[in-house]
Amino acid sequence: MYQILWIFLFYSFAGWLGESVWGAVKKKKIINRGFLNGPLCMVYGIAALGITYGFRDIKDSWIFLFLGAAVVSSIIEWIAGKLIEGVGGSRWWDYSNYKGNLDGYVCLRFSCLWGAFGVVGLKYVNPLITHILHNIPELPLRIGSIFALIVLVIDALGSYYYLMGTASRHPAIEQFNQDLTKKSNRINAWIRKRIEGRVQKAYQRKEVAKEKVKSNVFAEGCSFHKLVMLFFIGAFLGDIIETIFCRLTAGVWMSRSSVVWGPFSIVWGLAMAFATLLLYNQRGKSDGSLFVAGTIIGGVYEYLCSVFTEICFGKVFWDYSHMPFNLGGRINLLFCFFWGFAAVIWLKKLYPLMSILIEKIPKKTGVIINWVLILFMIVNVIVSGSALVRYSAREQETKAGNAYEEWIDEHFDDERMQKIYPNALDAS
Repeated sequence: MYQILWIFLFYSFAGWLGESVWGAVKKKKIINRGFLNGPLCMVYGIAALGITYGFRDIKDSWIFLFLGAAVVSSIIEWIAGKLIEGVGGSRWWDYSNYKGNLDGYVCLRFSCLWGAFGVVGLKYVNPLITHILHNIPELPLRIGSIFALIVLVIDALGSYYYLMGTASRHPAIEQFNQDLTKKSNRINAWIRKRIEGRVQKAYQRKEVAKEKVKSNVFAEGCSFHKLVMLFFIGAFLGDIIETIFCRLTAGVWMSRSSVVWGPFSIVWGLAMAFATLLLYNQRGKSDGSLFVAGTIIGGVYEYLCSVFTEICFGKVFWDYSHMPFNLGGRINLLFCFFWGFAAVIWLKKLYPLMSILIEKIPKKTGVIINWVLILFMIVNVIVSGSALVRYSAREQETKAGNAYEEWIDEHFDDERMQKIYPNALDAS
């Protein structure tokens, strides 16, 4: 946990410093480019964590590490831009004038820069950070980490409240942020005293907030409820498709579900929702462009899903080591091409039809159905995760430590877990 925190803080500060210097050179004056009061740019920290723990298995492969870092960082930057615009009603950066941009939030030039930074950070900077942390006594490290975390949380809350226009309702947090800004100015003259003045000088903010007209259409456009519906549809269809595929290729019927209750593949569901969210505004582009985007994004996504499940549950749910052109057994070229074809078919053919059908659901009924499904899936994921953890623990002959674990062992014994997850292998 110390390593996660300080990697985040280091790269957030490094990103803020680089952005500030770039802004100073470009605008001929010193400005702060961060979102927080303190000298941190969180997008860089979050991207660094994704690269550090998502691609450490391929850190010796420069090409794949570069591509993975570029894609993941660009997606994080895109999501951050959309969230800021959605919450605050303003756009803080715009790459619309650059070639190869996506909604003006990311562009090919800076994506390549992200990729290069990812390679350098994972191969050279991270080992240095780890070495320094290991040489700091535990007590000072713990105190410093707790203090840094508290300051970070309060700073983030203050910035959020400002963005929402509610800072005056939280005088304690506002006062803390003002004090933090003053203290930061003593360390670095680039921090502005108030967020508003700094933000306006850092980014020539373009107001995009428009008066919203209430609609009686359920899940109109690429909305939250539309994405939720697409997630469940994708999770269900993905499980069915994989089950049929295994029957045709391996000659056996086997469960391909990600959860213990119901035929749902979380990987497919999230893939459908994220693909729609990321490529919604690009659906009018050529089939070739969508195929390339789907191939790269799908490959990176599947790789990260494999890493995540192995780290969290100690299990390997798929292994492509026997297939040609595979990367660590987590992905292979053939299935990456499949993601590309799926992106084209989905956005060009299936999504328009699916969108029309979803929007025909009565609004109140659709909202109720969505929240019931969300609650069901949250409980389903929690129980499934607990069952997988106990499944691994029983292999190590670790007994249940409380009533909940005993209930899990009783209802999800080894025989049942082997039926639900027939391909789950011990990661060790």
